Amino acid sequence: MSDEIELRLAWACVAARGDPPAPTHRVVEVFDDVVGRHRQAHRRYHGLRHVVWVVRHVHELAARATGSGIVDVTRAVAAAFFHDAVYVPTASDNEERSALLATRQLAALGWAAGEVAAVADDIRATAGHITPDDADAPPADLTRAVLLDADLAVLGSDAAAYQAYATGVRAEYAHVDDAAWRVGRGAVVRTLLERQRLYLTDAGAERWDQLARANLTAELATLA
Repeated sequence: MSDEIELRLAWACVAARGDPPAPTHRVVEVFDDVVGRHRQAHRRYHGLRHVVWVVRHVHELAARATGSGIVDVTRAVAAAFFHDAVYVPTASDNEERSALLATRQLAALGWAAGEVAAVADDIRATAGHITPDDADAPPADLTRAVLLDADLAVLGSDAAAYQAYATGVRAEYAHVDDAAWRVGRGAVVRTLLERQRLYLTDAGAERWDQLARANLTAELATLA
């Protein structure tokens, strides 16, 4: 199955949340816009394949969720589609602009205002992956925790996939010289390693935490 077909199937659930459902041409129009954004030439990691994997991991984590709280899978999938829809490496407000785009587009699909606002806040939370749940306590918003863990799942991938991720992100920041990159990227990696909970869900921690910390530690050594 191609990435686009897989995403079209996931998008059908997002579109169906509208009340009343949006006309077919509007559903297709919004989908094509989001997909087109993720095919921009400057994207080396934050492209369509990243969206596919975040959506897959959302479903995986939702199926394994334990404890209190309910995972709104459709809300998390919608946020997965839009969380990097605006991605300009030289900008500092990509998540906010992505959240505003999601607000407009989901409203156009007929989503209720409260649900639209929740997705927008989910997207904003990806800016630094720092939430009030970033401690040893169980996450208060399980849907948001699932999205954030799905977005960071790449950190816990095998060595080859992690290297492809790191190489892709570096290519997206080609405008930054090597010295500045080592400082900036090193700060990001250290911040992640210092978190008590790198993954907010128990399933995410069990699945990816150990390997993610090993990958991050190895990368940090190359940045020294």
